[in-house]
Amino acid sequence: MSAGITLITGATGHLGANLVRRLLAEGEQVRVMIRAERDNGALDGLDVERVLADLRNSEEVSTAVYGCARIYHCAALVSTIEGNAAHKREIFDTNVRGTIHILQAAKLHGIDKVVVSGSLSATGYERDISSHEEMPFYPFDHHLPYGFTKHLTEHECLKAHANGLNVVVATSCAIIGPYDYVPSRMGRVLIDYAHGSLSAYIPGGFEFVSSHDIAEGHVLAMRHGRSGQKYIISTAYASVDDLMAMFREVTGRPLPRLRLSPMLMATLAEVADKTWFRAFPNLPRRFTPGAVRLLQMHRRADHLKAKQELGYQPTQLIQAVREAYEDFVRRGLIVKPK
Repeated sequence: MSAGITLITGATGHLGANLVRRLLAEGEQVRVMIRAERDNGALDGLDVERVLADLRNSEEVSTAVYGCARIYHCAALVSTIEGNAAHKREIFDTNVRGTIHILQAAKLHGIDKVVVSGSLSATGYERDISSHEEMPFYPFDHHLPYGFTKHLTEHECLKAHANGLNVVVATSCAIIGPYDYVPSRMGRVLIDYAHGSLSAYIPGGFEFVSSHDIAEGHVLAMRHGRSGQKYIISTAYASVDDLMAMFREVTGRPLPRLRLSPMLMATLAEVADKTWFRAFPNLPRRFTPGAVRLLQMHRRADHLKAKQELGYQPTQLIQAVREAYEDFVRRGLIVKPK
């Protein structure tokens, strides 16, 4: 148990909800920064101090930070769409300016250490090579606004480090596991699969991290991470076919009937993006050109640095799927067949 108050931003998100429970189980005193207009059901029944604040408001952030010893900055606006100018501005103000406000407040109030959640989308990518911390972000690839903002977030962390703040980036991959209250994209796919309403899928693959592992990685980064460094936290690469096999094992449901061509799905997503969704550019949807593109990149990640420097040891992805399923059942989002 660490002395003093621990502040967590984004505590109602998938990572944050797991991290809060992890720290409470270890006896830490936890303060969470929340927004009144958001669904904060992920915190129901938890012994946490709640402070209302908007990341985009520097004064509110400073008030939330005051009196804390350390910060886990997990909050971010995640998006797989291009969106219009207003959407891009909202992502920038939340992810970049919000992080600046956290880092400035941490410096002002003498915070011991800040761990900022990063994204694999802000890490360099080369085909057939596992992404690692030293690979530079190539800005001329086709990146979504979210990826750009997470890259800029890392830049702000380095600036804060140069100015004397103890700050570490813990980079997350696609999260699978329990306490998924939004739910996430993969959480919705699991819910659909369990109800037999997922009739088709497209092949592809990505690097995934269990919610247990990403919470553990953040705790280890707080304990052992070197200031100014980033650490990739992942569990394993999995193809979509691998995931479907895990879903079948956990739910007992048969595989979807159709395995669609990625080229066909990419074409349909692009057509939808340029027709129907042109009128509603910020409307969330299951398959976007960006999401299809990410799956076809088959991104893999190397977590050797986290293992060597932090003592991180990944668990099994199938266990994360099983725990996610049981948690959805417990909360009534999945109804087990009789």
